[in-house]
Amino acid sequence: MTKSYILRIHPADNILVALKNFTAGDTVEYSGALYTLKENIPVKHKFYMHDMPAGSEVIMYGVLVGKTETKVIAGSRVSTENLKHASRNYDFRNARYAWSPPDISKFKERYFNGYHRADGRVGTANYWLFIPTVFCENRNLDVIREVLQGELGYSVTEKYKSFTRALIQAQQSGEKLDDAETLSFAVSGSQSRVFKNVDGIRFLNHDGGCGGVRQDSAVLGKLLAAYASHPNVGGITILSLGCQHLQSVELLENIKKTDPAFNKPVFVFEQQQSLSEEQLIQNAIRKTFEGLNMINRLERKPARLDKLCIGVKCGGSDGFSGITANPAVGYCADLIVGLGGRVLLAEFPELCGVEQELVDRSESEFVARKFIQLMKDYEMAAVRSGSGFHMNPSPGNIRDGLITDAMKSAGAAKKGGNAPVVDVLDYTEPAMKPGLSLVCTPGNDVEATTGQAAAGANLILFTTGLGTPTGNPVCPTIKISSNSALANRMPDIIDIDTGCIIEGEKSLEEMGEEILTFCIRVASGEIIPKAVLLNQDDFIPWKRGVSL
Repeated sequence: MTKSYILRIHPADNILVALKNFTAGDTVEYSGALYTLKENIPVKHKFYMHDMPAGSEVIMYGVLVGKTETKVIAGSRVSTENLKHASRNYDFRNARYAWSPPDISKFKERYFNGYHRADGRVGTANYWLFIPTVFCENRNLDVIREVLQGELGYSVTEKYKSFTRALIQAQQSGEKLDDAETLSFAVSGSQSRVFKNVDGIRFLNHDGGCGGVRQDSAVLGKLLAAYASHPNVGGITILSLGCQHLQSVELLENIKKTDPAFNKPVFVFEQQQSLSEEQLIQNAIRKTFEGLNMINRLERKPARLDKLCIGVKCGGSDGFSGITANPAVGYCADLIVGLGGRVLLAEFPELCGVEQELVDRSESEFVARKFIQLMKDYEMAAVRSGSGFHMNPSPGNIRDGLITDAMKSAGAAKKGGNAPVVDVLDYTEPAMKPGLSLVCTPGNDVEATTGQAAAGANLILFTTGLGTPTGNPVCPTIKISSNSALANRMPDIIDIDTGCIIEGEKSLEEMGEEILTFCIRVASGEIIPKAVLLNQDDFIPWKRGVSL
């Protein structure tokens, strides 16, 4: 008999999770019951606890995650062939939710050193931001990016340039290209910067601002305004063509509406009013250099932890994400809420199946019904397009044990912790209330993080089981692996490894406290996350079309 190495996540579950690879014929024991496995059960995958006829409900995390397509036998593997997505209906039912906050005594007197802004928010970084009002200006932004990031000490591409030069020299001297000096890909934060108090120069290239429908440009204007007023942004350069739908004047008006106390340096350049493209770029660089000198005078100062606004996100998820990384982040989220901070849980397609729990956790009927309406409108839009939330899991998700959307969602929701839901935000709406807010975004990694930053996140905790090279231009993104194999395989992108939870070396609570401690150090500029070091500045506005 093989030693038991399996997990039942919730007492109501009727499937078990393999925490190691099992072979057909192995006999495992759980809670006094013996199970003979009918087929190979790969690590992270699940097997049935009972014989069940077709149409039977399958429960995981205590919620319905699917129904059997065929008769299944105890000990057989849960797969896309025998299980299809299913979830329960949901509605407001005036539940009385009771929450016991975690012990915050270790963090009550802690603070971080951040950049205090005029609107009362505190930044965890101090970036200069380039914003194009229309895609026509992307090429000009690319030219400016190459110049400023390289010359001012923010570029990550210098090591690749050195490697390319070595290849050229090897070819010219007749050597084998394999003999060229190889790179050390270990990232480093020691690159010399001209402006010591400016953490970077960021560029919001996008494909909008004109064409499409006017509503797209209107939403884009609100999104860009949210980024301009973001607490991690110290100053802005705006490049405009001149004739596009999203006019620079409209963008400036949106910025003022978003932040009436806005007082950051802003420089606007209209290409159709310039004598030449060269003049436009030179003037933009010259004025930006002046602005960089201005915001370089700002210094980090102490701030209470209630000034943290944390976005929680998962991407490239695996069968361990909902067992290790996500619930550990969820405990960290509860600590932040207990300390008076804000937490933003997004990805509405990945809340499918846990809607009733979130409705029941809502602080008011208004909040609950807003969530219900946004969820149902989103799902109906997906259905009208011939898709649906049930098509959300990717091949990588399925291969690593996430068989249905509800199964994936039940684990994904764990990163939001257990605090009450104080608000529900539509896309581009700002998070104003302390506590846990739900933010309507797609599950798509970059569209979701783009929306979380717009809502005000000054840090993002991003969990992954497969490895995802994603970041955000203005919001430092911390990568958390669900398993140690990934952390060892991709150390260049992973900041924190929660695989020790599977081995029983640390509890979820201990890991959550460790994550919060890491957040404090990142917020203070003491640690630079790997995504920032690698210039993973991903930005994709959501056009409100169907995106899962």
